[in-house]
Amino acid sequence: MFKWVKKVTSASESTAKSFNKTINRTIAAGFAAAALTFAGGVSASANDDKLVTVYYVYMGDEYIGTVSDKKVIEDMADKKISEAEGSYKGLKLALATELSFIPEQVFESSSEVNELEAVNGLKDKMEVHAEATALVIGGKEVAYVENDEQAKAALQKIKTSYVSEKDLKALEERKESAKTPLPQLKENETRLLDVRFTEDVSISETTVKPDQIISTDEAVKLLQKGTLEEKKYEVKEGDALTNIASAHNLDMNQLVELNSGLKEDSLIKAGQELNVTVYKPYVKVIADKEVFKKEKIGYEQEVIEDSSMPKGETKVKQEGKEGVRAATYLISEENGQTFKKEVKEEKVLEDPVKQIVIKGTKVIPSRGEGSLAYPAVGGYISSKMGYRWGKMHKGIDIARPSDRTIKAADNGTVVSAGNDGGGYGNKIVIDHNNGFRTVYAHLDSISVSVGQTVSKGSKIGIMGSTGDSTGVHLHFEVYKNGKMQDPLKYINK
Repeated sequence: MFKWVKKVTSASESTAKSFNKTINRTIAAGFAAAALTFAGGVSASANDDKLVTVYYVYMGDEYIGTVSDKKVIEDMADKKISEAEGSYKGLKLALATELSFIPEQVFESSSEVNELEAVNGLKDKMEVHAEATALVIGGKEVAYVENDEQAKAALQKIKTSYVSEKDLKALEERKESAKTPLPQLKENETRLLDVRFTEDVSISETTVKPDQIISTDEAVKLLQKGTLEEKKYEVKEGDALTNIASAHNLDMNQLVELNSGLKEDSLIKAGQELNVTVYKPYVKVIADKEVFKKEKIGYEQEVIEDSSMPKGETKVKQEGKEGVRAATYLISEENGQTFKKEVKEEKVLEDPVKQIVIKGTKVIPSRGEGSLAYPAVGGYISSKMGYRWGKMHKGIDIARPSDRTIKAADNGTVVSAGNDGGGYGNKIVIDHNNGFRTVYAHLDSISVSVGQTVSKGSKIGIMGSTGDSTGVHLHFEVYKNGKMQDPLKYINK
């Protein structure tokens, strides 16, 4: 006994079918001519047997089963794709793996057909995929969109997150046109020289499960957000959890969640290791720019000491003047943050003029230096200068000091010391012999006398609540050339 099979490569039968659908189907059929089985010496009985066509069903290279009517399998594939079409509108769908039929003519008595076995074998294996375009980053497919246009739009959107559409369009037009010298930039004008990604980016056609295909905006978000990158941070002296979180673009809740056992009020020590895992974008945008600016050039200051001039006095001998320069910078930014800046060329348009100041060095114990020291030890400003309770409050009030000592705000001569018999209570007035006078009121006790020379920062009394006072505090006033001044403009705490 022997079997003879002749296979023909024509696909006329399958293409005639084509499932009567507009969508792509990857069901291909190979055909074979009649296959005859003969048995030596019994050809007459064989002639009494009928020839029938059976189909061997394959999913890719895997044999599934044998059927007498391939339409059973075709209808099953048809239904599978139709069901997917209802959920995924507009996608080009096809079977994930090629489905093929190999026909053979056999004697009916020897036919081994089991449609149910073939159907059950395909039920779980038959998957529908959709045509898609993959966004490939560094050789790895990371996102899938419907087509090339959407892929290109996603990449364009990522770029225009950091450069304007106008600048990007101008750059693309320059690249397409013949190379010609670029015109001189105008003042404060910026020109985009190049935009590129930090990784190799490409697009390619592929097929994937329909639910893997995302929109253009979703692809942009995915590429920019990226994946989690594990990162550790070693705590340093002076670190606080809030500062560590902020430095790694995390909020406090995220930092706590990333570190088991950590709480917002936990104490941290130098050398301790914290998990500061953050998202790492799949790709970043680098933009190279050229910027032309006119900038001011700061002037130098020369100080000449003069021993004949009282200490604290200064006189400008020559006024300083800023210069001007024109500078062209080459700037590189990564996701909008400058990481490189260098001067391409510069030209000084106007030289700066040095300022010359004469500074007195002659020390006169009774003469103030010109700057006023804070007259109390700690405390806070409880009331500022201005109208209060219907009348002018001529100075500032300082309350709750750490030490009730009152200090001279500058060198000077005491011209008044005692109870003024009015609302100020115990009061001291110091003439600083440089146009300034300071007043200290409501003192509990006075430590200086009229005519006494006092030095800056020396003790002159104790804070109290004498006169019209609602509590222990210092009332402090400043006068310049007889005119009342706001003390906050002169004191250095």
